[in-house]
Amino acid sequence: MVTFWVVSAAVAAASLYWLLIITEGTYLGTRVVVWLYDLYARRYDRAKNLSYVFEARFIGLPLVQALSPLPVPRILDVASGTGRVPMALQRAGGAGGLVVGADRSRRMLAEARAATPDPGQSVAYLCADAAALPFGANTFDAVTCLESLEFMASGRAVLAEMVRVLKPGGLLLLSNRVGSDALLFPGRLCRRGRLERALGEMELRDITGERWQVHYDLVWASKP
Repeated sequence: MVTFWVVSAAVAAASLYWLLIITEGTYLGTRVVVWLYDLYARRYDRAKNLSYVFEARFIGLPLVQALSPLPVPRILDVASGTGRVPMALQRAGGAGGLVVGADRSRRMLAEARAATPDPGQSVAYLCADAAALPFGANTFDAVTCLESLEFMASGRAVLAEMVRVLKPGGLLLLSNRVGSDALLFPGRLCRRGRLERALGEMELRDITGERWQVHYDLVWASKP
């Protein structure tokens, strides 16, 4: 009997760890996810331990270079959190134009506004649902979404929204959860090759993947 209760407690603890820590509440619903991000907003960047040089090298500089032919590019960062992409762009010299960071967590956005090195008209943050972006079609020259798609129950709907607001010829930059770690997200849009196939089905072009982190690839694509 004691063994039964010990095993049951261990299974329950492992399940809670998976639900709340590994998958960040995604299988418990959007409200739980937003609540968790609001709760840990002030500690989020410390927990991530981001390298500014690494961020500029793999995110900021490639975006700045890709958008350099455009005089006033518009960039949307979906699930922007604490402003990771806007700050990476600024540390890489800036792409000019307007950068918009959208997220459901108001406290994460408050941290982003406070941390962005050069706030002003070039950077704006707003609370928005990634599956129902409040922008017209063909609005942005580039759309990014990092370390977020696997936490969204409606990953394909979010992907369709990002493609919708992207201008023809525009650039899409996503991260893709890969490796054995991706198996912890059943039913979600992740694993190597799966995201690329989804982009192909949406008729995006120039789809390329590159190794980025232990658990993530970066996937680039363009809208015809």
